[in-house]
Amino acid sequence: MNAYVLTVQCTSRRGIVAAISTYLAAEGCNITDASQFDDDLTGKFFTRISFRAETGTPLEKLRAGFAAVAEPFGMEWAIHDGAHRMKVLLMVSNFGHCLNDLLYRWRIGGLPIEIVGVVSNHMTYQKVVVNHDLPFHHIKVTKENKPEAEKRLLNLVEDSGAELVVLARYMQVLSDAFCEKMSGRIINIHHSFLPSFKGANPYKQAYERGVKLIGATAHYVTADLDEGPIIEQDTVRITHAQSPDDYVSLGRDVEAQVLSRAIHAHIHHRVFQNGNKTVVFPASPGSYASERMG
Repeated sequence: MNAYVLTVQCTSRRGIVAAISTYLAAEGCNITDASQFDDDLTGKFFTRISFRAETGTPLEKLRAGFAAVAEPFGMEWAIHDGAHRMKVLLMVSNFGHCLNDLLYRWRIGGLPIEIVGVVSNHMTYQKVVVNHDLPFHHIKVTKENKPEAEKRLLNLVEDSGAELVVLARYMQVLSDAFCEKMSGRIINIHHSFLPSFKGANPYKQAYERGVKLIGATAHYVTADLDEGPIIEQDTVRITHAQSPDDYVSLGRDVEAQVLSRAIHAHIHHRVFQNGNKTVVFPASPGSYASERMG
């Protein structure tokens, strides 16, 4: 049986769920998981529905037929093939904890994606990437060549067919034009101290201030630096007995976890942008295993 995911957002009104379920039933489809949310402040409706085409209705026919259902409601919608592995381009600079974590999860099947390459402005992780039989692209970035470097990056995104770009501690600012072109398709990770602790050593600053919680934030990249819609966050508690090195170690660990969870939610179409915020539907207990393995 073919497994699919339907995502819908539109103005909230009566009859949306009935129209969707009636159409799927008529096409011989069985709903296996469904989440929905009505935002009372914006008047918008969001839903994510997993279903199986038990009579073998092909994806193209499902999409063509659903267009007539969507039109009266003004839906923004998509039907995704559950077997498709999203093409992802990873980017990294000189901190490799997130990159190594993602490569490990990908290798064991915990993150069902197709990594189309790794881009870096340094050579630090070339051997790591090549040892995973993945393409490594060194794009050096300076003040003088930044426009040219970004053009090379955009060409690489297009040539590789990358559907998502992940900044796994890539320490270069992307231009407004690049962010707009890739809107909703770039995920970044940073420590949650921003804007309280800026600069090259935020964990040292946090230690000196005696903070009790450190954490990380994964968000979509926009032209507003580090202020894009948040997908995932987490924290870890700190005590007075821990050293600056402990802060760094714990911080990097939570960064890796938060980034992988954000990617997992995105590739399974559980994230909806809602203005400056996101709606993120959780993976249901019964569906997580199948999501995990793609």
